[in-house]
Amino acid sequence: MSTIEFNQLWKEKLLNRFINYVKIYSTSDAESETTPSTERQWDIAKYIVEELKTIGLENVSIDDNGYIMGYVPSNLENDDKPTIGFISHYDTSPDFSGENVKPQIWENYDGNDLVLNQTTGFTLSPSKFESLKMYIGQTLITTDGNTLLGADDKAGCAEIVTAAEYLIAHPEIKHGRVAVGFTPDEEIGRGAHKFDVAKFGAEFAYTMDGSEVGELEYENFNAAGAVVKIHGLSVHPGYAFGKMVNAGLLAAEFIQLLPANETPATTKGFDGFYHLMDITADISEAKLQYIIRDHDEEKYEARKKFMEEKVAEFNQKHGEGTAEVEIKEQYRNMKQQFEGKMHIIDLAAKAMKESNIEPKIKAIRGGTDGAQLSYMGLPCPNIFAGGMNFHGPYEYVALESMEKAMEVIINIVKA
Repeated sequence: MSTIEFNQLWKEKLLNRFINYVKIYSTSDAESETTPSTERQWDIAKYIVEELKTIGLENVSIDDNGYIMGYVPSNLENDDKPTIGFISHYDTSPDFSGENVKPQIWENYDGNDLVLNQTTGFTLSPSKFESLKMYIGQTLITTDGNTLLGADDKAGCAEIVTAAEYLIAHPEIKHGRVAVGFTPDEEIGRGAHKFDVAKFGAEFAYTMDGSEVGELEYENFNAAGAVVKIHGLSVHPGYAFGKMVNAGLLAAEFIQLLPANETPATTKGFDGFYHLMDITADISEAKLQYIIRDHDEEKYEARKKFMEEKVAEFNQKHGEGTAEVEIKEQYRNMKQQFEGKMHIIDLAAKAMKESNIEPKIKAIRGGTDGAQLSYMGLPCPNIFAGGMNFHGPYEYVALESMEKAMEVIINIVKA
């Protein structure tokens, strides 16, 4: 039986907080070199800071790069417990529009198609997304079909802030010091780059950034970003014979050099891939943006080398300097950082079981701030936040899933 029952007041607090967050435009931008990568992220960052101060957290701060920290003080007479942290990111993915999000609330979902937009007919259907059947009878929050929702990771933000508010309002729940942190730019692989682990002061932490209820993850992809630039030569098409070099056509040729069966759509489990994220091209210049992923470190290194080899082969065929590639590390598999520290995983698993949740311990086919933070000295596995179908207009989250995530946070703190 659940150890915590949230009354209607707390359910409404959680729901309203989430709705307020997703309405704030905060998409990140991989092309930007600033932190945060977009000026608009400051809007939600400042909003969260004021909330943390209002609900009574101590030492609330935001630095020049948009990293937010605050603390729920210990209420133990003799506090010998470690500080535990909870972290989420407030940016949303640039994969789909996050501007002018119009969330919709569907109470007591009946398991049938949801027409999210009467004008366009855009529909969220269990025939396409079978996972919807798990949420019959629950309250769903969806998009209107024109944007993503932003449950990744504003659900995590709302859960952490509301759990902190709940702890402060219920001093009968005894606990040590709790640190909370919120980061920019996770969606472009830079969420933890400037996180001050020493200032945060936690012995270990959890990112609330997973998906389905029960997810508990401490293994993830090794990750890099690769940008391939191809240089052409623009000549008037009427006089181009023997002279023109069309960068757009060369880009199409280069794409075919990478294995067609090693993409996100053709791999699963522990399989790695090359993912073409974006193409810009004209006759003179083309740019291909890839991400490279693999759980296995040796295979990951081989993938980066393979990309460089293909660029070299391309130049041998078309002339030196026709193509160039820049590969940047994003994060590493955090699994090895938990050797001898499995009590951190066990604690989260126990907290889930106390809430009648069966832990689903698996590898992430993606990334999280926790991967980088674990290598920076802050062991940081990932826990579900409840959202589904991230990074697109079919994204949704059940209010009941968010309540469960909030309950797990409180159970971890109590333990």
